[in-house]
Amino acid sequence: MWSAICSADVRALSRRWFAADAPVVAPTLLGKLVVAGGCIARITEVEAYMPEDPASHSFRGLTARNTVMFGAPGHLYVYFTYGMHYCANVTTGAIGSGQAVLLRAVTPVSGRDVMVARRNGRERHIADGPGKLCQALAIGPLDNGVDVCHRGSAVWLADDGTPPPEAAIVTPRIGIRHAVDVPWRWLAPSTTGEA
Repeated sequence: MWSAICSADVRALSRRWFAADAPVVAPTLLGKLVVAGGCIARITEVEAYMPEDPASHSFRGLTARNTVMFGAPGHLYVYFTYGMHYCANVTTGAIGSGQAVLLRAVTPVSGRDVMVARRNGRERHIADGPGKLCQALAIGPLDNGVDVCHRGSAVWLADDGTPPPEAAIVTPRIGIRHAVDVPWRWLAPSTTGEA
């Protein structure tokens, strides 16, 4: 499978892909691939965050922690949360806009055994949350700022021709305290409750 991901018909998502606002980009990422940590996984859940959104890390402006969010689109913004988990986001929109899409869940495509081992042998719910996703794919602080539009990056996002679901599930975001009613969470319907 790894050789298949490196074939010519599988391409890294372009910088232009991420140039729109986060709520536009987010649902288009469903079905795309994350290539990281020697594994490949398909994106099944995402959330959008904008600068005027009180739930966003960019809401109060540029800080040392969120600098990547204000950079060019198509870069990984990795942060530490709850004193134990890393979360991975992809920057979107124009430079300086401070927006991103949180990668909330993936399902294994290649390297499932490696992902299970990283998740301490858990065979179910391998990567159905943002912290689990980063643990399973070995995404951490050294990946902050990585260009996901480049095939040579430690983490990159790929298109193998799989379209986003025709009827993605749209809900309010979860795990936040502010703007809890904003419907900027998208899930692939066939994978709800899996991973």
